[in-house]
Amino acid sequence: MTRTEYRWLLPSAMADPELPGDRHRTRRTVRDWAVDITAFLCAAGIGLLALAAIDADDTTADVFVLVDSVIGAAACCALWLRRRWPVGLAATLTVVCIVEPVAAGALMVALFSLAVHRPFKPVAIVGAGALLAAPLQPLLRPDPATSFLASVVFGVLIILLVLSWGMVVRSRRQLVLSLRERARRAEAEAALRAEQAQRLAREAIAREMHDVLAHRLTLLSVHAGALEFRPDAPAAEVGRAAGVIRDSAHEALQDLREIIGVLRGPGDTDEGERPQPTLATLDALIAESRLAGMKVVVHNRVAEPRAAPAATGRTVYRIAQECLTNARKHAPGTEVSLTVTGGPGEGLTIEVENPAPTEPFERVPGSGQGLIGLTERATLAGGGLEHGPTEAGGFLVRARLPWPAA
Repeated sequence: MTRTEYRWLLPSAMADPELPGDRHRTRRTVRDWAVDITAFLCAAGIGLLALAAIDADDTTADVFVLVDSVIGAAACCALWLRRRWPVGLAATLTVVCIVEPVAAGALMVALFSLAVHRPFKPVAIVGAGALLAAPLQPLLRPDPATSFLASVVFGVLIILLVLSWGMVVRSRRQLVLSLRERARRAEAEAALRAEQAQRLAREAIAREMHDVLAHRLTLLSVHAGALEFRPDAPAAEVGRAAGVIRDSAHEALQDLREIIGVLRGPGDTDEGERPQPTLATLDALIAESRLAGMKVVVHNRVAEPRAAPAATGRTVYRIAQECLTNARKHAPGTEVSLTVTGGPGEGLTIEVENPAPTEPFERVPGSGQGLIGLTERATLAGGGLEHGPTEAGGFLVRARLPWPAA
């Protein structure tokens, strides 16, 4: 049995305006056979009771009993077609029941199936016809043991009860299906949110790796290139470059271990977390860049850098780090100007500017993702970043970040 065939067995597998299973299926399931046999036996049982009452009446000729038996059996057998033509079968049995009381059981089953498998409009039309036909059957073929009024009232109540029962079943199936569909959508939305969270986490990790490692690896590349193109450099300069390469490699390994530790999660590493950079550690970054041979002019007009919010200070540090790295790669030998201003309630502004290089140099390839990452980082911090070439041919990066008042 395929999933499609099995799905409709659940009460929740129903939909409006036509529910799954309303249309005829080429193959019957086990449930189909069980339900159809039960419906046939119920209709046949009611028909036999009616036939026994007709046979007990001495005024009824045997030929009428025979005709009633044949028509009643045909009406019960017609219930096997109730899934393919529920409206037509219910309407036909409504007309037949006007003159054949033995078809009343089959009519009840057909009306119930109609109310379950079809929307309100055809149910209302056929049900109204059945209610109008209810007084005709006891009028044409009265029951000697029951009065006309009692027969009409009983017939109307039975029809209303069967139709109401069928519509309640349909409504319940629609409600369960709605809940299942809502749960399915909630699961899909949860999966989408989880996927987006994973993507954002991957982007954050990639951005952090770029910001942290690009600075160190650029130092390695620049000083290794200097040693390669100046093999006759003085021993002191070679030693200083080798020391910078060693320190940068050590720091890069430490940063890489830190990022891997974050990926592994807490408890997977015995190493303590390294302190995150802040605005107060900006001087150490400048000193490191100067030690690597860069010319950096700093204008730090922040009175209390340690009072800056941790996230804002870390963002300023990463912006300065990336800008110094870019200046080292694309404008070596130039004097870089770094200005940081602001305070509580005013926000922080960081500007990094370098002139155009005047001497030829060995270009270090870049991916172009650093400035994109800085823009996104500044936006996530609640600020903004703009960058571009200056009129003199240099390059300027300016970022504004919030610093709430105390």
